[in-house]
Amino acid sequence: MKGKFIVIEGPDGSGKSTVARSILEYFQEKAIPMIHTREPGGTPVGEEIRNLLLDPENKEIHPRTEALLYAASRAQHVEEKIRPHLEKGVHVLCERFVFSSLVYQGMARDMGIDNIQTINDFATSDVKPDLILYLDPKEKITRDRIQERPLDRLELEEEFTQSVQANYRILAQKMQEQLHFVDATQNPEEVLKDCLEEMIKELEV
Repeated sequence: MKGKFIVIEGPDGSGKSTVARSILEYFQEKAIPMIHTREPGGTPVGEEIRNLLLDPENKEIHPRTEALLYAASRAQHVEEKIRPHLEKGVHVLCERFVFSSLVYQGMARDMGIDNIQTINDFATSDVKPDLILYLDPKEKITRDRIQERPLDRLELEEEFTQSVQANYRILAQKMQEQLHFVDATQNPEEVLKDCLEEMIKELEV
């Protein structure tokens, strides 16, 4: 039986990494095979592309180049890591996938949702999430909430970051039938509980 592909989406500061680590720990304790990965990155090639994309020194990256680099990282991720694990019956839990590119490059960079969807359809082949958990912060995330680490190239663009947050809300509402909304303003235990309930239904465990 193939594994299930679960994606966690949401703007920076919504708690994706925190809940992903807790989800992985829960399923490991249940001896249910699962890996946790992220985008951009997830493979040695993908991590090199991630470093290139997020390095604050790379100020001249054109939006089209940015979109293609994200898709290139995703293509490698799918073929090297995601698809092989799914075919072995291992569940894959991934922070970000195509939805993020639709927001960041399609909307905030004004590259067009259809254009970004097209290049990502090519990059991902037939791999699509079985479940997308959308961590909904319900309000603007303050800059303080994402400054626990050095800001990357995208986060340093304050106007762009604000546009990303606004466009996350817009696209999430447009795609609400494809997403499972989780109230990210709850305490971490409640966020985890909501995510696990939906995942357990999807994984039938």
